[in-house]
Amino acid sequence: MTNSSEADIVLDVDGLRMRYGTTDVLREVTFRARHGEVLALLGPNGAGKTTTIEILEGFRARSAGRVQVLGLDPAHGDDRWRARLGIVLQSWRDHGKWRVRELLTHLGAHYAPYATADIPRPWNTAELLAAVGLTEQAEHKAKTLSGGQRRRLDVAIGLVGRPELLFLDEPTAGLDPQARHAFHGLVRRLAAERRTTVLLTTHDLAEADKLADRILILAGGRIVADGTADELARRIVGEDEVRWTRAGRRFTRTTAESTAFVRTLFHEHGEAIGELEVRRASLEDTYIALVRRQEATVR
Repeated sequence: MTNSSEADIVLDVDGLRMRYGTTDVLREVTFRARHGEVLALLGPNGAGKTTTIEILEGFRARSAGRVQVLGLDPAHGDDRWRARLGIVLQSWRDHGKWRVRELLTHLGAHYAPYATADIPRPWNTAELLAAVGLTEQAEHKAKTLSGGQRRRLDVAIGLVGRPELLFLDEPTAGLDPQARHAFHGLVRRLAAERRTTVLLTTHDLAEADKLADRILILAGGRIVADGTADELARRIVGEDEVRWTRAGRRFTRTTAESTAFVRTLFHEHGEAIGELEVRRASLEDTYIALVRRQEATVR
């Protein structure tokens, strides 16, 4: 009998390795993801992010290790398994002559045979257009859309089958701030309301911090960090920076207990304290520290 916690696992990667010739691109990559989790996979160019994603999607054979995606080895995934995935690539597909509504309706029809009692497929076209902000462009040909609108169409294509697992590769590239905000809201709703698992890659650390329940940092072909942004900042960077002024002088103090320090500061100096600022260790600080550490070990 399957343990309930085990049944909740969507991604189960253990000891994943990928070798090209004599070069190990991935070395013992191990992580898990559950239903409704949003994971951000971060790392410098060449770290192995794309290779990892392609293996999980079933598009690339691995050299070694165990990989289970929605309960199956992606190397042997069939059409029913693939219908449960959604993929949003960096560059949009060339469907220029199709009208937006027509395209989504056409693509959605391919998912109808894989509908279940729990997950009706495909996503209703009108609802999907509204969700990605393309209702007004429904009758426009794809080739007439702006760059940001084409990106929204990419997202809609990835979502049309109501995926249980969604892969997002630089999902908000080309979106304006308003569209980016709306997209972030959509991802959070998918995870919270539909328990969709999301694995995204991004170079936008602020986006990762905002969206992800967990951060995975891949460097040198290994997962060098796995946790929430706050957990990683505390573990790797460790200390907050407190700045303030008193009697015309500026002061700076680093401490792991910034709240207690500020309380003591006001107890001792009261209203003499001015321009107080507490800068917590950020995801960017953590990322830079880990990548530099990994680079130092390679030298």
